[in-house]
Amino acid sequence: MDTAKQMSTIDQIALVLCKATRHLLESSTKLPIKYSNTFQAIPKVTMKPEIGCFVQFTGDYNGLVVMNFSAGAAMDLYGHYMTRMGIPQDELAKDYTSNEVADSIGEMTNQIMGLLMRTIEDKFQLSSFCGQPKALALNSAITLILDCDYRDNRRMVFHVNGKQFQIELALEKTEFIQAQ
Repeated sequence: MDTAKQMSTIDQIALVLCKATRHLLESSTKLPIKYSNTFQAIPKVTMKPEIGCFVQFTGDYNGLVVMNFSAGAAMDLYGHYMTRMGIPQDELAKDYTSNEVADSIGEMTNQIMGLLMRTIEDKFQLSSFCGQPKALALNSAITLILDCDYRDNRRMVFHVNGKQFQIELALEKTEFIQAQ
């Protein structure tokens, strides 16, 4: 039986999101990105320290993506992303709380979401659109509660240079059913 038919819709989207994240981050930073092949079902999505980034998407399917980075993972991704764009190492921000780091994380998230949306449209012929991701340095966790019925939530765990980051996905109750 086809693996996609065995997976729930949120897990199919989570897998596409994992692959998009790995592809975009590896190509823009030249760092190896690994993700766990185990997704966690979670009760709610939360922005967590040290860098959190969120973006809502709406259209044929609706949801929310939250990316949570440790300071070390954020700095590694930021540093490699910026130097690949030609910024000298000595001109990079030195602290994860700087606006430059949050802005870069937001831009990488924007690119990941663009690839996610294009892939879902190609695979399922369904469209959704997202706003500009918002990234910020956090001292404590923030739970996001939307005025929507997002009962399905997943957490995916990633590693870069021995440091961890996570993506949390909330999705409206929906099921993609392939027409024959």
